[in-house]
Amino acid sequence: MLLERFVDTRPLLASPAFRRLWIGSTAAGFSGQLVATAVLYQVWELTRSPWWTGAIGLATAAPTIIGGLIGGTLADTIDRCRLVLATTAVTVIAAAGLAAQAGLDTASVFLVLTLVMAQTAATALGAAARRTFIARLLPTGLVPAGVALNHVSFQIAMLAGPALAGVILATGGLRAAYLADALGITVSLYGVLRLPSMRPHPSSSTAPSTAPSTAPSPASGTAPGRGMLAGLRATGQGWRYLASRPELRGCLATDLAATGLAMPIALFPAVNDERFGGSEYTFGLFASAVAVGGLLAGLASGTITRASGAGRLMLAASATWGSALAVFALVNSLPATLACLAVAGAADTVAVICRGAIVQVSTPDAYLGRVSAAENIVGVAGPGLGNARAGAVAGATSAATSTLTGGLACVVVVAFIAAATPALRRWRQPAAAGTAFT
Repeated sequence: MLLERFVDTRPLLASPAFRRLWIGSTAAGFSGQLVATAVLYQVWELTRSPWWTGAIGLATAAPTIIGGLIGGTLADTIDRCRLVLATTAVTVIAAAGLAAQAGLDTASVFLVLTLVMAQTAATALGAAARRTFIARLLPTGLVPAGVALNHVSFQIAMLAGPALAGVILATGGLRAAYLADALGITVSLYGVLRLPSMRPHPSSSTAPSTAPSTAPSPASGTAPGRGMLAGLRATGQGWRYLASRPELRGCLATDLAATGLAMPIALFPAVNDERFGGSEYTFGLFASAVAVGGLLAGLASGTITRASGAGRLMLAASATWGSALAVFALVNSLPATLACLAVAGAADTVAVICRGAIVQVSTPDAYLGRVSAAENIVGVAGPGLGNARAGAVAGATSAATSTLTGGLACVVVVAFIAAATPALRRWRQPAAAGTAFT
């Protein structure tokens, strides 16, 4: 079918369990966009400072790193479904706390950031376990398509979420926006409740034959409750395995370069003030432009997932992301501004799909929780640190200078990673294998 050539929907048809998970993930994506928009709006209204909007990045980066390290080890030790259910319940409680502080009109930026940190920590604890579901629910040949579908739903949420948040903020205020976040997270449980038990495999026969013989053995003997030392040892084994695989560490380094150096989100309020007088209309268009580009690229996911050279494609897309944001710093008209953001969003989608496919397919199940945790740490903490960097540089210079230097630095570092990591440039997807859960 023509549709499947562009949007590869085979995973939705092959696995009812994946279909339910995808619906729940879409709801979670919408809730994430709602809370991100509401927090950015509230912090800007409280402070009118790019330093503080950048501080939101630090409030998400720190708990993502700590929670991700712990969550990755837990995901390779205990039932992954139970871990996701427990951590999701905590995120609902944190969302309710954000709604409560908005309803009480406490107007405290410190309280807002504290609740954001709590919600982010809980999300990070369960993120690695959630990321392993795709590889367990789908045959190997459909894993890239599953990753792509997840990212398409994220882009749909990113496109519609900020606009929906704007409507809710205008009609119901911050409290309503945070309550909608709690509702979206609750709906996301639908995709997890009926999943089969997802305990990690103690060993895996799917490890690529190219893995070095010196790679550390899986931490399958580490049982829950044996103490901090066992957990640290298991975490270290996972990171050593990741470091032993050049294609995996190249993926994460490329993502960190793109997000840590060139993330522009924290600068949107300042850029909007400088160029367009702070109009709420244009402010909403910024995030939507990124999402439009990402969604258009996602609609071509069938072509992306069938591409033979995912590593080269990811590197090219990451360099395009940095280049588009460097140009974004130099233009002044609204159409050119939105066009640059749309190109950046499309490039980001291509890079995310390729990176997710490489990580999921190349990693044996015994290590998948810890490697997925590392991917999530980079994928969430990287943008957080990037937004903090952007806000700090903008506070010392200007929003345009911050964006320009970040975009150019991204291109340079990605080029270096491409030259230094031939295994990533040459990566090819193995032949399809396995069966799907129902």
